[in-house]
Amino acid sequence: MTTAPAPELLCIVGPTGSGKSNLGIQVALQLAKRGIRAEIVNADSMQFYRGMDIGTAKAPLDERAGIKHHMLDWLDIAEENTAARYQIEARKVIAELIEKGILPIVVGGSMLYIAALINTFEFPGRDEALRAQLEQDLIDLGPLAMHKRLELLDETAASRIEPQNGRRTVRALEIVMITGEPFAASLPDQFESFLPVLEIGLNSAREHLVERLAERVRTMFASGLVEEVRGLIDHGIRDSKTASQAIGYAQALATIDGRMTEEEAIADTILLTQRYARRQMSWFRRDPRINWFDYQSDDLLTEVMRLVSLNLPNHGKVG
Repeated sequence: MTTAPAPELLCIVGPTGSGKSNLGIQVALQLAKRGIRAEIVNADSMQFYRGMDIGTAKAPLDERAGIKHHMLDWLDIAEENTAARYQIEARKVIAELIEKGILPIVVGGSMLYIAALINTFEFPGRDEALRAQLEQDLIDLGPLAMHKRLELLDETAASRIEPQNGRRTVRALEIVMITGEPFAASLPDQFESFLPVLEIGLNSAREHLVERLAERVRTMFASGLVEEVRGLIDHGIRDSKTASQAIGYAQALATIDGRMTEEEAIADTILLTQRYARRQMSWFRRDPRINWFDYQSDDLLTEVMRLVSLNLPNHGKVG
């Protein structure tokens, strides 16, 4: 009988709005009580950006309870990022933490970024000329036409990418055209971890999450999302292919430009956020390593810590 190796990192995943950030902090605090040092490694692709706080539900500094967070606010608003770059940078952080005897807790819901980080995977190369042509086609034809092109070449890939997400569509087209294989074939293997990992998933009844997300969006706008975006214009959010298309931020820009009323922006953001949550769950459900918990449970932290304790009986104790 073989025993699985003790995990060297934890990973907390799930749909947007399920409480991952708070749980990560609470788990780190509980581990500290047991003499185990732990720090958070962010895997929410929009929380990488400085200044994008309200619309990404970034935990304020005073709510982080002294737990250090990595890969948070590490990019300027105008910088572009890729899952390949994130894989390199975040793995460096994880290696440094492990070397210091600190347990990394990866927290986020950005599916490709998480898969690229925790799974054994090498990204396909790039063809700069092809990429330039595809990006020009995106400008000339628009994201919907490019998504239709992808659908003809790789229906599965198209089904996993929001039609308005031209950047992801272009990358998928590039990979399909370079490798001659479906984009899905180049995605990180869902079953092979680059390090032993304990995955924790948060979800609940769909009806509850749908209303929870709607209320969350309304709260974001009431808390000043439009004003936050207005303050990011001088920092280059309009020119950023990533930040300007983020859910909520694109709608706030449309409100500022007079292309949407705030009520229309809220309704559109709610719809897209709920749709995104469905795509997240469709992705995460394929990963058999995830241990699922109901975020509505009154004993959520106790249940999660029971699982963590069973898997990390002697990890990194100090003192």
